Amino acid sequence: MRTIEASDSMSFRRMTTQELRDRFVIEDLFQPGQVTLVYTNVDRAVVGGIVPVEDPLELKGGREMACTYFCERREAGIINLGGAGSIVVDGTTYPMANRECLYIRRGSRGILCASDNPAVPAQFYLVSYPAHADYPTTKASLKEANHIELGSLAESNRRTIHQFIRPGFIKSCQLVMGFTELHEGSVWNSFPPHTHDRRTEVYCYFDLPKNGMVMHVLGEPDETRHVAIREKQAVLSPAWSVHCGAGTGAYAFVWAMGGENQEFDDMDKCDVVKFR
Repeated sequence: MRTIEASDSMSFRRMTTQELRDRFVIEDLFQPGQVTLVYTNVDRAVVGGIVPVEDPLELKGGREMACTYFCERREAGIINLGGAGSIVVDGTTYPMANRECLYIRRGSRGILCASDNPAVPAQFYLVSYPAHADYPTTKASLKEANHIELGSLAESNRRTIHQFIRPGFIKSCQLVMGFTELHEGSVWNSFPPHTHDRRTEVYCYFDLPKNGMVMHVLGEPDETRHVAIREKQAVLSPAWSVHCGAGTGAYAFVWAMGGENQEFDDMDKCDVVKFR
């Protein structure tokens, strides 16, 4: 398990492009036949990619978390960004189609991930935060998510938000998770841009146009930087950082948050006129 220590806001201002990528961007999450996990000081989140091919892959704990099994003291959310597969949690099998979500409760000991077809493997994207309470392991299809329509084509940000893990839907201790997809003709996400002083967020971009990219903006509103993000790369957003971006065409991104509360609308909006 690799460890990333995201920078403080003052050091951030002096970073080169490569230093920004080293501290905030996770580039190679989805490796065939591997479990790839990254531990970060951004609210002690673990971000992972699990790509089973011929054989199932087990999600295990690590020294970084000082645990005997992965969910000993934490909860996890998984969204499948690849082909059909399944996840076994403590002996119960959950079939996982593309864009389906599974919440895994704290205390789950056995977590095994598999693909239905090795030629088109599942690509399980995972975000996990520490948890101090137990809630049931729960699966949701895309149809069962809460859907919110936002933005407009006139502003190039018409998008649909699909909420899975949040109050009133899948219960969790602190994890909030879902994904947003932009409509054709729209390229801007998360507008108006904002920060979360009370929690952190992780984006994972997917379904980008072929050879496309998203120019992701991060940093304090008056001291922004940008990083070029490709297919299935993730970006860490500490509480002090904005998180928004524009792509070369429509795309989607998984968002996941953890911190002081689970209110989706708890955000500190930034005035784009004052962006620098």
